[in-house]
Formats: sequence, C-alpha cells, structure tokens
Amino acid sequence: MAERRMFTQVARDRAVSWRRVAFLMCGDWGRAEDIVQVALIRLAKHWDRIDLAGVDAYARKVIARLAVDEARRAHHREEVRAALPDRPMVSLNSDDALDIRDALRRVPPRQRAVLVLRFYCDLTVAQTAAALNIREGTVKSQTTRGLDTLRSFLAESSQLSGDRG
Repeated sequence: MAERRMFTQVARDRAVSWRRVAFLMCGDWGRAEDIVQVALIRLAKHWDRIDLAGVDAYARKVIARLAVDEARRAHHREEVRAALPDRPMVSLNSDDALDIRDALRRVPPRQRAVLVLRFYCDLTVAQTAAALNIREGTVKSQTTRGLDTLRSFLAESSQLSGDRG
C-alpha cells in the first residue's frame, strides 16, 4: 500500500513537467498527454524496481523513446476536425517562444528529442545517449544537426516576419 501511495505522489508531483518535456518532443499537447500516460503505465508496471532517485531519468527515457517511435509510425497524420474547439488556445508566452516552439516542431524527431533532453532537461551527452539508447557520438552529431536545422527554421521565420512588417 505504501508503494502505491508513493507512486501516486510521484506521478502527481512530476506529471506536469513530464508533459512539458513530451510536448517539446512531439509538438502536440494531446499526444504529449498520451505519451505521459503510457510512461506512467510503464512506471507503475516496474515501480518495484525503480530507484526513486532515478525516477525522472527513467521517465524521460520512456518519454523520449515513445515520442521518437510515434513520429516514425507510417500512419502518423494530422487530426482533421469537423468543428472548431469551444475556446481558443491561450498562449502565455512571447512571440519569440512561439517561434522557437514552431521551429522545434519542424526539427526531425530524433534531433528534437536530443535537443530537448540536452537543453531543456539539462542532461549531459552521456545521459542523453543512455536515455535514447544511442551512442554519445550520435548525440553530438544529432545535437549539431538539430541546432543547425533549428537555426535555419528560425532564420526563415525571421525573414518571413520581416517581409510582412
């Protein structure tokens, strides 16, 4: 019973931050919620073997792998809705943050996962490699490529907004 309470508390305390990480990796709040739900199921399944000090690392690893795997699926398509949502999405961030998120969403999935783990989650190259089950050299090359791709999308966005103004 104490194990169950501990899992519930950890899930409540960390689910919001894990959802943010998942969102940055997949670019969609709904999919981010689904990814975190699957991660929580896997956490619960292996809870007796997880060290509490490493629970965040385990969750990030599961989230990153799920986000990359989902992006690779052949049937991955945008959702088409017949009706508009009840209310508009409200953004509390600046235009620059929106530009960065939009550009990040366009970065290929593995590069995006590497960038999020390295720069949003502050993981080292070794920790990122372990989370994604790839070599450290791959993390370094994916970081370089991902940053180059991100910069090009941000430059493109900046040029487009400059043309409109």
